[in-house]
Amino acid sequence: MKLLNFTIIKLTIFLVLGILSAHYITLNFQIVLYITIGSIGLLGAYWLNLRSKINRTPYFGIMVYLSMVGIGMLSYNLQNEKLRPQHYTNLKSTKNYNSFTFQIEKRLKPDAYNRKYIVALKSFDNKIATGHLLINLQRDSLSEQINVDDVFFTSSQLKDIQKPLNPYQFDYSKFLELQQVYHQLYLNTDNILKVSDSKTTIYGYADALRTQINTKLIDAGFKKDALSIMNALLLGQRQTIDKNIYNNYVNSGTIHILAVSGLHVGIILWILNFIFRPLLYLKYGNFIRPFILITILWCFAVIAGLSPSVTRAVTMFSIISIAMHLKRRTNIYNTLVISAFVILLFKPTFLFAVGFQMSYLAVLGIVSIQPIIYKLWKPKYWIIDKPWQIFTVTLAAQVGVAPISLLYFHQFPGLFFISNLVVIPFLGLILGFGILVIAMALIGFLPKPVVSVYSFVINTLNNFIAWVAQFENFLFRDIPFTILQVIICYAMIVAFIQIYKFRNFKWTAFGLVTIMVFQGIFIYNKHDNKNDNFIIFNKSRYSMFGIKEKEKLNLFHNLDSAQLISNYAIKNYKVGESIDEIASDSLQFVYQYKNKIILAIDSLAIYKGVSFHPDYIVLRNSPRLNFNRVIDSLKPNLIIADGSNYKSYLKRWKATCAHKKIPYHQTNEKGAFIIE
Repeated sequence: MKLLNFTIIKLTIFLVLGILSAHYITLNFQIVLYITIGSIGLLGAYWLNLRSKINRTPYFGIMVYLSMVGIGMLSYNLQNEKLRPQHYTNLKSTKNYNSFTFQIEKRLKPDAYNRKYIVALKSFDNKIATGHLLINLQRDSLSEQINVDDVFFTSSQLKDIQKPLNPYQFDYSKFLELQQVYHQLYLNTDNILKVSDSKTTIYGYADALRTQINTKLIDAGFKKDALSIMNALLLGQRQTIDKNIYNNYVNSGTIHILAVSGLHVGIILWILNFIFRPLLYLKYGNFIRPFILITILWCFAVIAGLSPSVTRAVTMFSIISIAMHLKRRTNIYNTLVISAFVILLFKPTFLFAVGFQMSYLAVLGIVSIQPIIYKLWKPKYWIIDKPWQIFTVTLAAQVGVAPISLLYFHQFPGLFFISNLVVIPFLGLILGFGILVIAMALIGFLPKPVVSVYSFVINTLNNFIAWVAQFENFLFRDIPFTILQVIICYAMIVAFIQIYKFRNFKWTAFGLVTIMVFQGIFIYNKHDNKNDNFIIFNKSRYSMFGIKEKEKLNLFHNLDSAQLISNYAIKNYKVGESIDEIASDSLQFVYQYKNKIILAIDSLAIYKGVSFHPDYIVLRNSPRLNFNRVIDSLKPNLIIADGSNYKSYLKRWKATCAHKKIPYHQTNEKGAFIIE
């Protein structure tokens, strides 16, 4: 085996191109299927006829790569449930309320009002149907526990998943679309009927095992905070983590340890290797041990929910175990690429999952950059060398994920190296000790001193994370970063690695070019004359108007200071538009922007005596007025209703505007209104 197999890398690249093509370009499935089958057939015939000349002709390689693009497109489309005739979107219905039979598939993190689940449809209006829905079940402390694989019947109104209502807001609807979820239901315990609670899938059995483990741990005396961290680290379930604790992990740069990934799986594999080492003394021990290890790893992956990060990690370590069994030389790059190829072949939508992207980039950073950093200084003493190794691994992983992390989260934890220096050794202790604790709980023998010691370890970790997170001056927030900057950053990282390895002019020149391009993009983004605008944000129960002038935003609102600081609509807009300064002011009745006049009518309903005809009228705080008279007397070009109004008023105004044939914009339906 070559040190680095470029063939599998090229095949994976073209597979990714096929997946991207299918994601962004809508093509007829049958055409894609026939072209792919035809190209693979031609490829086979070509190979049979010219086996001896394959290495000397470019056509074979071209056909291979085109076939791989087709396979990528085909794999993506095969995952598209909408193409199936029994998908509920293809079963036409004119009813306002439909009947559904569904099976609970996945439990999500609840919000303040609802418990949330991803469900698989079994029937739609008494017809056999497929597809997935988001279920919002109203919180009720008296309702019974709902488990994975439970089957329910209900009659309800199918609703779209809300699109972003403010600029640069996270698009939850697109996130769910990648999981084949296109609609949602709002239910309560009074209008659902349980049909079955039997376990029929491996996920149901895994959920039942998790529930049993949690019950045993609660009975043993574990408290909520310690139990939630155990669920995250050992069972891959983060739904119950307290919001403040979760934010502490984010701000300290250690959120990665709460997502089961390569670090966790590697530690577990090391523990399992130690436990099952005696099997090597058996006649077929070299076969039995890797088989048992791989089986246990995949069982763990299923229990952890088969998230993109744990799937990637278990696939990679399974390939390593197989290679070691076959006594082949393993190369981490080959292993990474093969695992990515296998995963994307069967789960192409993982390509767009943030966890999948960040886990691969972190590992690539570690294997590529860590050896370079470590060689800069090699301590002689073990007590210094081990912390130095942990620091270099943490730094390399951070370099690997920093560009894409800035793109998605727009912040950088400055103290990540301090927190990870403590957390990573803690993680090994928590995982090793935690597996023992769970095993003891399941057999019904978990002494109180063990519970106290393990809870103390977890609480100590949480307290340390909270201590690091309090240094907010070292957390760099609201950093604008674009996809083009991400690409150039990774090109820059690759260039510097190659410069270190080869020290030639070609890579040095390429590295300098990437630096100049990055500087050019930064300067362009900073001074790009983006359109100034007047914006009416959507904010439930409040009003927020803004006038953007270059890098400054004049914000008119009725929020208090705490609400303003924590307002995500303003934060997202600030980052997306590269705003440097926000000036806060109280709401006004009249705004003039360029040659447009905007009249705001609030709960006082003051509009009489206005001597001008406004271009826009903004209704806020549910004014009680004769709406027909307002339209007839002021003759506006458009009516806007923001998120501070009662729903009953909005419905009435909408009907009046439709009758008067005047344009009407409701921000809680259509999103923020922007005048450019």
